[in-house]
Amino acid sequence: MPRHFQSLEDFNKKELQSFLFRAAELKEELAEGILQRQLEGKTIGLVFEKPSTRTRVSFEAAMYGLGGQVIFLSARDTQLARSEPLKDMARVMSRYVNGMVVRTFGQDVVDELAQYSTVPVINALTDLHHPCQVLSDIMTVLEYKKSLDGLKIAWVGDGNNMANSWIQAASILGFELALACPEGYEPDKEILAKASSIAEQPINLLRDPAEAVAGAEVINTDVWVSMGQEDELDGRLKLFAPYQVNSELLARAPAGAIVLHCLPAHRDEEISEEVLESKQCVAFDQAENKMHMHKAILELLLSDAL
Repeated sequence: MPRHFQSLEDFNKKELQSFLFRAAELKEELAEGILQRQLEGKTIGLVFEKPSTRTRVSFEAAMYGLGGQVIFLSARDTQLARSEPLKDMARVMSRYVNGMVVRTFGQDVVDELAQYSTVPVINALTDLHHPCQVLSDIMTVLEYKKSLDGLKIAWVGDGNNMANSWIQAASILGFELALACPEGYEPDKEILAKASSIAEQPINLLRDPAEAVAGAEVINTDVWVSMGQEDELDGRLKLFAPYQVNSELLARAPAGAIVLHCLPAHRDEEISEEVLESKQCVAFDQAENKMHMHKAILELLLSDAL
């Protein structure tokens, strides 16, 4: 059976470290001009119900960079816009491609495709999880902080899919995580409870952003209004205003703290223009690392190397 990538909890600590190590290795090889052709002759299908710039381009660049081929399918091109059962789509696509990268709304779509697919299914985003992005983010953290041991990471803002994947990452990789979210916008309760029960370091859900960033070497945020939530815009902007990552909040963290944002950023909403353009913000290194991490994920899963 293939290894799927539905969420971070599909893998143990050693396996997640393998993704991180291999991504760093592939990035170094590319910088040295080493030709990478590990996936020559293989093809992936990008099945995107939700549009994307960085995720689509980084997965395409990753696959082409490893010598493989890509077929892109938007929602209107697949059963996601019609009545064909997902299980039929999974069994047919498995005969055409060597892996499926799926970006959709419901986690149940990814889970059902994985249940019936005979090739790896990779979660490129659902409303519940964003695992590939968080691994790319942790790769960036390691570049700047060298180790996760003894590290505190803060999440400030909406308890969304990114927050859920950060919670799973903390429980598996063993770093401290503090999340500051407004009441009613917390991460998934089941994910938080399960992760907290196995975590070696504290995973704390707080209300006060200043408390969350105190002692945190990494501060992370995301948009306040995700795709499909546009009708909540005005209410969210007012409610989340105290959770903006700005210079005042950054001053509550250690002097060497770095700031992450998975992009696109709404400047002067969840993050101030000043902080986004500051030397402490590493969002664009983070964006580049998506491609290197996607290479590692594709190589290890499509080659059955885990």
